[in-house]
Amino acid sequence: PAAEVIALYSGFEEGEVDSISYISLDEHLGRLTARDLRQLETNVPLETLKIVVDLAVEIGREGREGKPVGTLFVVGDSRKVMAKSQPLAFDPVKGYSRKERNLRDNRVKEAIKEIALLDGAFVVASDGTVEAACRHLNGTTEMVTLSKGLGTRHWAAAGITKETKSIAIAVSESNGTVRIFQNGEVMLRIEPFRRPMKWKDFEYEQPATEKE
Repeated sequence: PAAEVIALYSGFEEGEVDSISYISLDEHLGRLTARDLRQLETNVPLETLKIVVDLAVEIGREGREGKPVGTLFVVGDSRKVMAKSQPLAFDPVKGYSRKERNLRDNRVKEAIKEIALLDGAFVVASDGTVEAACRHLNGTTEMVTLSKGLGTRHWAAAGITKETKSIAIAVSESNGTVRIFQNGEVMLRIEPFRRPMKWKDFEYEQPATEKE
């Protein structure tokens, strides 16, 4: 069962306990706020980041054909990312129109889940268009420090974001954890959950006051 927390706090008048909250940690940790993503200070639109993060979380949670899947998305600064990467093999998205490669289309997202079984990274433009798939990233790992146990995919994510203005979103094959990288560092971490992730638009809503 999920851990549960009851919190008593001062919500209206300082020094007086006047509010109570019930928090299910399983539910709470399965949500991100727009504020969480805004801390990245990137030119990539928030909506694009949400779409890619949602897709990464789905891949981490569901896998494919009953097997765990790890993959990597590099979003934004796509020209420089392409210049600092090379194809590992045949690119499955090559030859399709930009509309047919845009992650705002659910059919495209389902196709990307299949391609995620292959090695290499996805390069995604700021508008959500997948510029390329199955890319080997050539970013530097000098002056990059990561936690022990993170593999090649995470080092590649750190390296490419160190050299470009991109945001990298890595899915761990071993446990489905999603990590968001910027400037060579892990900025956010999302643990896998059984249920789809929920976006929270606000942190607090003041209750309505009674009319006299």
